[in-house]
Amino acid sequence: MNYEETIDFLFTRFPAYQKHGGSAFKPGLKRVLQLSKLADKPHQKFKSIHIAGTNGKGSCSHMLASILQESGYKVGLFTSPHLKDFRERIKINGAEIDQQYVIDFVKEFKSVGQSIEPSFFEYTTIMAFKYFAEQKVDIAIIETGLGGRLDCSNIINPEVSVITNIGLDHVQFLGDNLPDIAGEKAGIIKLNTPVVIGRKQGETVTVFDFIALQNKAEIIWAEDTECNYKLDLSGYYQEENSKTVYATIKELIKQGWNISENNIASGFVSTVKNTDLKGRWQTLQQSPKIICDTAHNIDGVRIIANQIEDLQFERLHIVWGMVDDKDIEAILNLLPKVGFFYWCSPNIVRALNVKKLMEAGLKNDCIGLAYSSVQEAKKAAIDNANENDLIFIGGSTFVVAEVI
Repeated sequence: MNYEETIDFLFTRFPAYQKHGGSAFKPGLKRVLQLSKLADKPHQKFKSIHIAGTNGKGSCSHMLASILQESGYKVGLFTSPHLKDFRERIKINGAEIDQQYVIDFVKEFKSVGQSIEPSFFEYTTIMAFKYFAEQKVDIAIIETGLGGRLDCSNIINPEVSVITNIGLDHVQFLGDNLPDIAGEKAGIIKLNTPVVIGRKQGETVTVFDFIALQNKAEIIWAEDTECNYKLDLSGYYQEENSKTVYATIKELIKQGWNISENNIASGFVSTVKNTDLKGRWQTLQQSPKIICDTAHNIDGVRIIANQIEDLQFERLHIVWGMVDDKDIEAILNLLPKVGFFYWCSPNIVRALNVKKLMEAGLKNDCIGLAYSSVQEAKKAAIDNANENDLIFIGGSTFVVAEVI
C-alpha cells in the first residue's frame, strides 16, 4: 500500500470518532495495553506531559512543545484531530511523522490490529508512542482524545499532568454536569505526580482536590500564575492557556529541566512557526478580513463570540457548520445576531444537516441561507462582503479544515 491507501485503510478498517462519532468510541485501556505489549511497550520508553480538558488542549500542547523545542529538547507532539493530513497528529520538533513510517507501522500491525479490534485512536496512539520511543525524544506532549480516565493515552506516566478547564462537551460519554466530567478528566492524575489545572471552577475544585489527595499529587492552580509573555496566538482564550502552559513549565524547571526565560519568551512568540498550529483565531486574509476558529462547544463559542463583538467592521458574515452531537441551540444563542449566516455542513458523516441547522438558527434569531458545501458558503460570503466587512468561519474543526 502507498500512503494514501494506508490512510484509507486506517479510516475504513478502524472506527474513528473523527468520522463516525459515538459509534467509534471505545473506552478502556485493555485493547491499547495489548497493542502496546505487541509493540514492545513504547509508552514506557519516553518522558511525557499528559494534557486533558474540555478546551485549550491543542493550544497548550503546541505552546509547551514550542517552549521545550526552543530549550534545545527533542520534543514529540501527539494531538487530534488533524485538519488536512493524518500526519499532523504526530510530530517531532514540528516535523510530521514520515509517510513511510505510517505505511510500515500499518503493514507490521495490520493483522495484529484486526485481532485486537482497537479503535482508530487506540491504533494511532500506539503508532505515535512507538515513533517517539524509536526516535528517542527527550519528552513528548500527549493530548488525550476524549475524557481522561478511560482514554487510551492514559497508559503513560507523565512528568506533569495538565487539565485545562472543564465545560459541557461530549456529555453522552463523560456526564451531563461539570463534576462528573471533571472526574473523568481527573483520571489522568497519577501517583506522586504534580497536576496543573488551568481554571479554578467552583463545581470542580472538590473533585480535583479529592482525586489529587488520593494520588498524593500536588495541585498547581494555573489561574493564580502571572504570565506576561507575548504570544503569536491571538484568541482571547489564549490568555488562560498561556497561564496553564507557564505554570507547567515552572513545574518542569523545579524538576530540573533546563528552560530559560529566553526559551519561554521565544517559545510563546514562535508557537505557530515551531509547530505549524492552525485554526486558532487564524486570519486567512485581510480585505475583507476572514478569521476562522475551531471552537465548537458552549465554552469555546462564548469566548469567540465576545472577541468578534470587540472587532471593528461594517458588516458581519458568519460561515457556520456543526456536527450533530452538540447542544445546537445553546451554541447558536451565543452568536452575534447582527451577522448574516451562511449555513453549511462539513463533509463528514457526523455533520449536522444544513437544513436542520438553518431551522435552529431561525429559532435563535440567526438569519441566513443554506449552502451545499463549506466552500460554497465561503464563496457566497466573500461575494457579498466589502473590504471593511468581517467574515468569520467556524462551528466545527471540520468546517475550518475545509477552508485553511
